[in-house]
Amino acid sequence: MNTRKIKHIALLSAFLGTTTFSFQSCTDLHEQVYSEALGSSINPTEKDLPFILAPAYASFRSLMFGWQGYFDLQEESADHIITPVRPNGWDDAGTYRRMHQHTWTSEEWQPYNTWQQAYASITKANMVIMQIEDGTLNLPEEVGQAALAELRTARALAYYLLLDNHGNVPIVTDYRDDSLPDQKTRKELYDFVVKELTEVLPNLSEEVGTSMYGRLNRWGAKALLAKIYLNAEVYTGTAQWQKVIDEADDIIKTNNYRLDDNYRSVFSSTNQNSSEIIFAVPYDEIYGHGNQLHMKSLDPLSRLVYAMAAGPWGGNCAVPQFIDTYDTDDSRLHDSWLQGPQYHASTGVEVINYLKHVPGIGGDGTIAASNAGYRLGKYEIKKGATTNLDNDYPMFRYADILMMKAEALLRTARADEAAVLVTQVRRRAFLDNPEKAIVTGGDLQKGSTYNYGWQEKDGSVATSNGGADIQYGRFLDELGWEFAAEARRRQDIIRFGVFQTKSWFNHRPHAKAQSRTLFPIPNAERTKNPKLDQNDDY
Repeated sequence: MNTRKIKHIALLSAFLGTTTFSFQSCTDLHEQVYSEALGSSINPTEKDLPFILAPAYASFRSLMFGWQGYFDLQEESADHIITPVRPNGWDDAGTYRRMHQHTWTSEEWQPYNTWQQAYASITKANMVIMQIEDGTLNLPEEVGQAALAELRTARALAYYLLLDNHGNVPIVTDYRDDSLPDQKTRKELYDFVVKELTEVLPNLSEEVGTSMYGRLNRWGAKALLAKIYLNAEVYTGTAQWQKVIDEADDIIKTNNYRLDDNYRSVFSSTNQNSSEIIFAVPYDEIYGHGNQLHMKSLDPLSRLVYAMAAGPWGGNCAVPQFIDTYDTDDSRLHDSWLQGPQYHASTGVEVINYLKHVPGIGGDGTIAASNAGYRLGKYEIKKGATTNLDNDYPMFRYADILMMKAEALLRTARADEAAVLVTQVRRRAFLDNPEKAIVTGGDLQKGSTYNYGWQEKDGSVATSNGGADIQYGRFLDELGWEFAAEARRRQDIIRFGVFQTKSWFNHRPHAKAQSRTLFPIPNAERTKNPKLDQNDDY
């Protein structure tokens, strides 16, 4: 069975898992599906694990790329992507402007959607864990232990997203318990997630390849642990750089993963074949809807460029100040952002010319032209694309493992070792000028080249404080170039102190140094559960 079929079956099992269990092999397509399956009437085996585990994974599609989901929280609140007011709308009562300017409220629907979908994954994981533990799903001992380990890992991933976004949230592990849960501190949630992952590691599969695609194996869990340790100082006040290195080394020494030769392969419409992806959230134009990044970014005229079966909506684009940080020889500039003239798929006639300049976010009468701003092209838009893309979201990939280790080395006075890893990641972006791929430890200790400051309507940057004062700012630039539009920029610039202190585009920092580094506890949740206190500054 090829990876394309595996992807479709994984998506189908996730869809079925939202409502029912149906156990069947991937080659038998004629079994009857029942709306309810009793534990006494089924005898699931290891081949049925994808269907058993499906409910815990099912919500991640809408959680990551769904409307106002995790991608929007991480990118719209940071310094790479903006959604300005357009001739065809996109003011949406100021929701994108508030996200950009960090003036969102506890009633904002953006953070609430991520909260809801994260807890949907947690609830579904708890449900299946209960069914395994009480014998409703009568699994062989070894299969049951593997299933429980993977379910706890998927649940830990959902809790990690809450840890990063909201911080102080309830921990619920018992599906039967319908009492109102107590709120936990961010430190308590951090400890819980680390403990869960550490405990389940021995029972997680070490297998890689098609059978584990879209699922969390031992190396996916270690990648998640490395990511949590990377941000431990933000989450708890105590850095854990050596633990980042240890987890990264465990993944590196397996030789299970490698950098793809072509950067674009990691984000192609067939990226389930990538040797770099450790854990992906699968999407599909037919079986797994939700990747609509092209619809939210491309101008409607781009439908002619790609002979699309749907008309894009023309919203978000790149922050010009970020685009200016790229080296012109860095192939990731063109691999990530659509820019300049775009031509009709059939006639070759120019239909739109994307320009870098964007006059403003809006709210003061400013309207950005339809062609203002470079558009997101990182996730391949194939000819004939529909409203939903086939491209999967690579949540953890090998380049990230190398860069996490590099950052931990840099922060522990091993800059030259870090530079070797950064150079390794840069090489494929500078094939035409390989000398530029090489960086030194001294380079990584310099400040950022990002010209931070408020952008005026004419594109000039006023009240600029630049990025030269950012510790390890050059390394932060490296993260930006490699991981642009991968739902992580907010997290990175919080860790480097930029989120709290710098101006960019039409955003200015708040007076309180740590303001808005956490999203609020949604008011709707506090109404339902009076045990929940609001986060600071709301």
